[in-house]
Amino acid sequence: MNKLQQLSAPAGRLFLALIFVMSGFSKIGQYEQTQGYMEMMGVPGALLPLVILTEVIAGLAIVLGWKTKFAAIALAGFSVMSAILFHADFSNPAEMTNFMKNISLAGAFLILFAQGAGAYSLDNRQK
Repeated sequence: MNKLQQLSAPAGRLFLALIFVMSGFSKIGQYEQTQGYMEMMGVPGALLPLVILTEVIAGLAIVLGWKTKFAAIALAGFSVMSAILFHADFSNPAEMTNFMKNISLAGAFLILFAQGAGAYSLDNRQK
């Protein structure tokens, strides 16, 4: 069972972070559309480079288990802010689902923040 637990840490980090890495790269390819959507929602489009960097860099940090606690708290905050800014239309079931997805992701990142990267991580390479 111990080996399965060790392998679950990097797999869990990958599964958790993949949505952010892919989303960040997608925003690069659809820069103008994403910027327009942000502005339509009342968020300055000038923040898009910071959004992309947060998603890609913090996402990759989670995958690698590098600076995991910092990346986890950053993505937890990012997930909560995204939920509030973009998915708070509770009259729309799809937006409610997206809101709850983001809040759930924030919860997972808070657990990662509390527990650390686990096995097979750059943070724990000395252990």
